[in-house]
Amino acid sequence: MSHLDNSPPTPGKFKMDKSPYIHRLRLHGSLAKLTFWSFVFLGLILIFFFRSPSSNSLPSDPSRRSLRTYNWGGPAWEKRVRSSAKVRSRHGISVLVTGAAGFVGTHVSAALKRRGDGVLGLDCFNDYYDPSLKRARQALLERSGVFIVEGDINDAPLLSKLFEVVAFTHVMHLAAQAGVRYAMENPGSYVHSNIAGLVNLLEVCKNANPQPAIVWASSSSVYGLNTKVPFSERDRTDQPASLYAATKKAGEEIAHTYNHIHGLSLTGLRFFTVYGPWGRPDMAYFFFTRDILKGKTIPIFEGANHRTVARDFTYIDDIVKGCLASLDTAEKSTGSGGKKKGPAQLRVFNLGNTSPVPVTDLVTILERLLKVKAKRKITKLPRNGDVQFTHANISLAQRELGYKPTTDLQTGLKKFVRWYLSYYSGGKKASG
Repeated sequence: MSHLDNSPPTPGKFKMDKSPYIHRLRLHGSLAKLTFWSFVFLGLILIFFFRSPSSNSLPSDPSRRSLRTYNWGGPAWEKRVRSSAKVRSRHGISVLVTGAAGFVGTHVSAALKRRGDGVLGLDCFNDYYDPSLKRARQALLERSGVFIVEGDINDAPLLSKLFEVVAFTHVMHLAAQAGVRYAMENPGSYVHSNIAGLVNLLEVCKNANPQPAIVWASSSSVYGLNTKVPFSERDRTDQPASLYAATKKAGEEIAHTYNHIHGLSLTGLRFFTVYGPWGRPDMAYFFFTRDILKGKTIPIFEGANHRTVARDFTYIDDIVKGCLASLDTAEKSTGSGGKKKGPAQLRVFNLGNTSPVPVTDLVTILERLLKVKAKRKITKLPRNGDVQFTHANISLAQRELGYKPTTDLQTGLKKFVRWYLSYYSGGKKASG
């Protein structure tokens, strides 16, 4: 840290004069200088305080909200990390799950732990949506033996420390700034998490010994303005409809670079509208449920020429199966010390349900399950990055991963509604 010199400059030379007038000038000058340097010193203190890593205050820039520095390190902390990441089955793997307190991250972490894999979570618990829901997921995982380290994927020293403590065989990278519409309000958060965060993670992984195999979450949004259906991994993805989609597409290109240069084994998963218990409150099925129960009007978007908006809704359990299959079929990275030793695996898979459902049908199912009539308002699809439809071609995932979704929307929503009513009943939140 540099030293701050808050001493005033050398005063100018004055000929000694006893007159009150000169004394007043010198007094006023001294007071002015004292006031000036007091403000300077105070300003430096404030700057130091707000920029200090030990400060509990968050930067005012919302794109940097997740840069909070958390307490980590020490023997007790390392013991918890090792215990959580300990493999307990004969052929198990050791996985670092980023975004572990998120919707998909929680379910994947729990599934890995159940089958005996070593699992360590990482999450910054930002406030894009209600952090209390993330804390409840954290508690759920802790009861099953999964420790979530509180920190940011942009924190290189923290990531390096985790790889120093545990020789992870795999990384399941699910941490990201989600949501299409929020990108119009806070674009910086998407660059910070989805691009800078991914690069930071890959930088640490390329230098790890051994290098882990990495599976990361891309998004069906990369298909953007593509009009071919169903969407295939071979289709063009160079016309993103939103900044969120653009950052996810950038992630796929960045992954290609690290695979090509550093020999990292990388698998990208394009999720299609994931839903289910413990889901994200910013998703339509979630806030439709909330607003229907509250008697509020819900917006039903329609596209050009009154065409219905449809989504390829995919139940969380089906997504988890695809994630685990991707980890199990991931080949080892081929780099050492950041240098590639040979060709490394690079894959991208669609994980969807193959059955697009109009949003109007989604609302009808919710009405039946909630036993409440929805107040619908037909609204033109806004120009905020949302696309009119999504439809996954999953033939590649079927062939390479054995991926086969089995949950229809009616069944999946029934499970979600049951969880929702239990979790929010009477203002009390169930433990799961």
